[in-house]
Amino acid sequence: MTGLAADIVGLIGTALFIGAFAYANAAERLDKLWFNFANLVGAVLLLISLTVKFNLAAFVLECAWAVIALFGLVRALRERGK
Repeated sequence: MTGLAADIVGLIGTALFIGAFAYANAAERLDKLWFNFANLVGAVLLLISLTVKFNLAAFVLECAWAVIALFGLVRALRERGK
């Protein structure tokens, strides 16, 4: 992956984070499934971009963000299944 491609992938991930954060603050009722899915995909995209331009602090943050979003996504799916 080129540096430009990594930047584009990372920017898409960032846009997902910002969009999810804005949605969480604007929505009267939060759709936890969408919110956690957007955060998980955003974290994964940023982790992909970090394979080209590695930064340890960002890597640790994105790993933690992905794990938290994954747990939230599983919980949201379980709640919807009830």
